[in-house]
Amino acid sequence: MSIENEKGSVKRESMSDYSKEIRHIDNNVANVKLANPLTGIPHDQLMDDASTFAKSHGLAHLEQEFRKGALVAQDPTAFESLTQLDESDKALLRRELTHRWAQPAQLYYLVILCSLSAAVQGMDESVINGANLFFPDQLGIPQTGPNASNNQWILGLVNGAPYLCCGLIGCWLSAPMNKYLGRRGTIFISAFVSFITCIWQGLTNTWWHLFIARFILGFGIGPKSSTVPVYAAECAPPAIRGALVMMWQMWTAFGIMVGTVMSLAFYHVESTTVHGLNWRLMLGSAGVPALIIMSQVYFCPESPRWLIGKGRYDKAFESLMRLRKSPLQAARDLYYIHVLLEAEKEIQTGRNLFLELFTVPRNRRATLASTIVMFMQQFCGVNVIAYYSSNIFSQANFTNIQALLASWGFGMLNWVFAFPAVWTIDTFGRRNLLLTTFPLMALFLLVTGFSFYIPEHTDARIAVVALGIYLFTMAYSPGEGPVPFTYSAEAFPLYVRDVGMAWATSVLWFFNFIVAITFPRLLGAFQPQGAFGWYAGWNIIGFVLILLFLPETKALSLEELDQVFSVPTHVHASYQLKALPRNIKKYVFRMDVEPLPPLYEHEGAIGEKHYAPGGAGHA
Repeated sequence: MSIENEKGSVKRESMSDYSKEIRHIDNNVANVKLANPLTGIPHDQLMDDASTFAKSHGLAHLEQEFRKGALVAQDPTAFESLTQLDESDKALLRRELTHRWAQPAQLYYLVILCSLSAAVQGMDESVINGANLFFPDQLGIPQTGPNASNNQWILGLVNGAPYLCCGLIGCWLSAPMNKYLGRRGTIFISAFVSFITCIWQGLTNTWWHLFIARFILGFGIGPKSSTVPVYAAECAPPAIRGALVMMWQMWTAFGIMVGTVMSLAFYHVESTTVHGLNWRLMLGSAGVPALIIMSQVYFCPESPRWLIGKGRYDKAFESLMRLRKSPLQAARDLYYIHVLLEAEKEIQTGRNLFLELFTVPRNRRATLASTIVMFMQQFCGVNVIAYYSSNIFSQANFTNIQALLASWGFGMLNWVFAFPAVWTIDTFGRRNLLLTTFPLMALFLLVTGFSFYIPEHTDARIAVVALGIYLFTMAYSPGEGPVPFTYSAEAFPLYVRDVGMAWATSVLWFFNFIVAITFPRLLGAFQPQGAFGWYAGWNIIGFVLILLFLPETKALSLEELDQVFSVPTHVHASYQLKALPRNIKKYVFRMDVEPLPPLYEHEGAIGEKHYAPGGAGHA
């Protein structure tokens, strides 16, 4: 048999497997309907439906805006051809496309609030870093001595307490809290819990009391991490929604940096009456921005989607009028969210959505991919540095103040190098970013670990430890930093997206806890060389998992996403193993190689495509 015939046979066989698998999947119809429920409705009927909607929901005085808004919502790019719109309407819609950042001040006020919420999240995670240098000795769990092994586990338990709560309870409370309290109410309550527990942490005098305070902190971290990105997505117009949701990770990194700044700011604070005032102020400092959020959140508009779900259409329109430039845009978005919610109710009725994450093959592959990226965000080792970098630098013979300064350098680089991801995540691609950065992270962790073999009390040891950690951070921040949340938010079909994100987030926080509780003992048992080698090994495993099980999702329509995640797992893994040596020859050694036949039907295909709608939770 010729090579060409063999290739064709393999391709037909793989496509046959693919076709058998995809026939069992009925998500495509649901996805198309959720992508735009207005598709295919004649204009006259659409305007009549909009008029009926306006009159039946107490918005009859806005009937004309809703008639025109429904037409625009059906195809937002075809407004120029609508004779029902006058020139002022079209000029407004043109400006929306050409000046996408020209938004009402109220929207930017909401963006600032969401960014501050992300920063609180980062501070909650990183203020413990500097406090780790002081409270173990003062609370009776010294990390050296005869009970070091037991005390190292206790330190890990205390540090990981919020993430244990998030993974087991906190994230799953998000849905009922949002249902009954709304987005603003959930953010207020979670910020209140963060504020109270941050102050509480600073008032503890035993390790178990500090553990309880930090465990309760998880009730502030979990719901907030699930709610704020959704709140931003539901309030933002489609043109800037993706960028605003991306900002969650960026401003969380900013908060991590600010947390290290607080450790430096309070390092020299002493008191003759309060034992350990410096670390108490470090832990309490994260409560200040949480208090600001509490005082400001109710000045922002409530999510229009949540208000519509509660039948409060007049309030939803008022909210949209604060977030949009004109009544036409507000009417367009209100009507669209209404029909989208009605379609979701129809599709979701009588289905166990959580079970379908694992029983429907297309969903199961999305769940597997999302679980991998969320798991690897923790086991790549970044939060080891976020929580324990001060301890690590101290073991490298930094003084305490030098260790905190070096930790601030980590926080700053983590934030600064998150900015390139805003551009590369949609150009270079999610999968390519991860495949490029995981080997680099493994290499730089090995550099960091092996640098502890350099003789003590030398500047070389200090310099190479810091260099290894900083290079690792520079590789992490544009890759495994922003990709997991972005990837998970788009991998699931629309009808199970919220449930899928809840699963992915709970995986993230649970393994965050595993990392936090195990690292002090790991450091004691393996020493820094072994501990960093351990996580370097996990980065190699991560590279293999991503290579075999993580399809690319960059700029794909809903139909293309269904095709990608409907390819059987063994077919995808086999194809990627064949492609790996070819890609190394092509991109590393710059050789001319024969391309493999395409794996997906959509590659090179032309046809109608549908994209995830606005205001539908995660963007």
